[in-house]
Amino acid sequence: MESIDKTGAARTPKRRSKNAGIPLSAGMILVTLGVVYGDIGTSPMYTLKAIMSGNGGLATMEEDVVLGALSLIIWTLTLITTVKYVLIAMKADNHNEGGIFALYSLVKRCGKWLIIPAMVGGAALLADGILTPAVTVTTAIEGLRTIDFFYAIIGENQHIVVGITIIILCFLFALQKAGTSRIGKAFGPVMTVWFLFLGITGIMNIGLDLNVFRALNPVRGITFLFDNRLNAAGLMVLGNVFLCTTGAEALYSDMGHVGKANIYVSWPFVKVCLILNYLGQGAWIIANRESTELAAVTDLNPFFEMLPEQVRVFAVILSTFAAIIASQALITGSYSIVSEAIRLDLMPHMKINYPSETRGQIYIPLVNNIMWIGCIGVVLLFQSSEHMEAAYGLAITVTMLMTTILLFTYLSRIRRKPAAAVVFVIFFGAIEFMFFFSSLTKFFHGGYVTVLLATLLFFVMYIWRRGTAIEHTQSVYLPVEKYLDQLSELSHDESYPLLADNLVFLTNDSSLDKLDRDILYSILDKRPKRAKAYYFLNVQVTDEPYTHEYMVNDFGTNFVFKVQLRLGFKVNQRVNTYLYQIVADLVEHHQLAPQDHKYSIYRKHSQVGDFRFCLIRKVLSPETDISGGDARTIEAKYFIRRLCGSPARWYGLENSTIIFEYVPLFSKVKRQHKLTRLPFKPSNATVSASAPTRSMKVARAAEVEEEDEDIFSAAMSEERAENESDAEKTLVGGDTASFKPLRVDEAEDETEDEDSSDESNE
Repeated sequence: MESIDKTGAARTPKRRSKNAGIPLSAGMILVTLGVVYGDIGTSPMYTLKAIMSGNGGLATMEEDVVLGALSLIIWTLTLITTVKYVLIAMKADNHNEGGIFALYSLVKRCGKWLIIPAMVGGAALLADGILTPAVTVTTAIEGLRTIDFFYAIIGENQHIVVGITIIILCFLFALQKAGTSRIGKAFGPVMTVWFLFLGITGIMNIGLDLNVFRALNPVRGITFLFDNRLNAAGLMVLGNVFLCTTGAEALYSDMGHVGKANIYVSWPFVKVCLILNYLGQGAWIIANRESTELAAVTDLNPFFEMLPEQVRVFAVILSTFAAIIASQALITGSYSIVSEAIRLDLMPHMKINYPSETRGQIYIPLVNNIMWIGCIGVVLLFQSSEHMEAAYGLAITVTMLMTTILLFTYLSRIRRKPAAAVVFVIFFGAIEFMFFFSSLTKFFHGGYVTVLLATLLFFVMYIWRRGTAIEHTQSVYLPVEKYLDQLSELSHDESYPLLADNLVFLTNDSSLDKLDRDILYSILDKRPKRAKAYYFLNVQVTDEPYTHEYMVNDFGTNFVFKVQLRLGFKVNQRVNTYLYQIVADLVEHHQLAPQDHKYSIYRKHSQVGDFRFCLIRKVLSPETDISGGDARTIEAKYFIRRLCGSPARWYGLENSTIIFEYVPLFSKVKRQHKLTRLPFKPSNATVSASAPTRSMKVARAAEVEEEDEDIFSAAMSEERAENESDAEKTLVGGDTASFKPLRVDEAEDETEDEDSSDESNE
């Protein structure tokens, strides 16, 4: 497709270059340590503690029990985190962005049903992200009780712990607007010290019993898992073992913030430090399992207890900072997930800020505030880390299973390695299903909270996607050239008042030769809107930070312009300012007549007239021919849209003159009963009449196939086909209309997909 440059000349669009991603550097490795590994890096604070508690306490932790538990932890880290996520999942990136939605965008054309695992997994990960900050920070603050001085102050008063935790969480979420890069640079050195601390303290305690290295043998873990004499919890122990790898999915989601190269380089260091600390805790447990004094300690935590008294103050302070950073990993991962969901039209448009020079590093105020409120609510609900740990991890097992399904599709269909894909899905599917099954015991101990949150988030995605599919059944994009005569006549028709010199409509359609029927309906049918010039503006965000470009098609006129404004992701989208420049440029190139102001406070009158912006809002009218379920879905979608803000704010139009135009959702309305006029007769006359009936012939709809169609749009295919047929018969230019959103770069995306597929086959 040809595009039109700003002088009106046709040119071939440049192919969009694929984002090269964030390069490997010492500075970004430091940022990676501060952003990505917080969740998985704080797992030693509670994983063995939870396993020991679930097995009956310190007295039951015989050597074979400890070695078996350690073996399960080590191999879970190796298989799930290292093999599945670092070595396999991170290869499946979408323009260097990771996460379950980025993965879905790669495989969505392989099956309409794949949208369901993507939605389920994304909702579960976001729900788990609300619990993570609460459990990690609370665990760290509870560590103060292991120090005599602080225990004398806090005692068993959990309200003090809750209060401190809430203050820290408030500070953390308030800090997010500074951006991932700045936070990572501040947190990176702290996490470097943290991992060194984990490794060193682990080595110090390994000397108590060098036999712990036998835990590297996977047979130890398998024996422990299935031997009831060693493992009182049976398979259910996996629910606690799983805590050691809960940050793996966040690691994948955070890839766009730091770059995959920096994760590849830093992960071996992180993994070695984690394993050393787990082995150190195991050696301490074996050496002290017969201590009656320690056995009497309520909620014994080997992570803190294995440290010398004089080191614990430093450990608690450091672990508190690490817990804050652990929360950061999930928060930044949540931003990435929501950003991808918006791009895939699974969630409503939200205001997204880019605090740094890298597009992958984002901040979404609405998501930040919702997580803020949710975390504080979780702390107030559960009060203690023990109760939170009981709920922790259930939702993330669901996400991992859904990621496995999507990765299987990616390996078999995109990379075209079906044999490897089958081995992958059987092996990791079996492991993760066991983790999921064992985590089900957590449901009634608090896991229901994350399940309810995940369900709520899933329904938001379902409503948005289903509502969009319903809206698309009536989407018609008409050729502008068919309406030039009417627009010309209207602009010169003095029987209508002049609404504005420049009337601007914002549109999601980025094509340069067609328009959404609703816009033309607003101009010509709703109430004819006379203006000297009409502009149909689409805003595209580029991968570069400071792009300032535009393309315009004038259709050979001096009064109709379709404009695509291309702005970098760091550029403030105040379209009124940029549109003034575009109009001035059109006047300069004699594509638009000067719009001289007769009155002005300035000595030199501007050649650019006044502007009025029209924002189209679809509404559901009582006459709309739609089923009750679909009507409720549309109403719910519009309610969610209202909660997420106004386009006037997104595009900097708060101080501009705006018209909100409400148009009916469907042109197709319910069949109305025909009224019969009765003759006037004296009051004693008897009148009888019957209403005529009318039959309506409905043509059988043809099935519409689209490469990226999902189950929601497929379910509406008959309605869409019927409305397309009606539009072709009744609308001007309907025979050449399009019936799905048009994108200038659609062909370019397909070319890139083919190229990436070709590369994978080489």
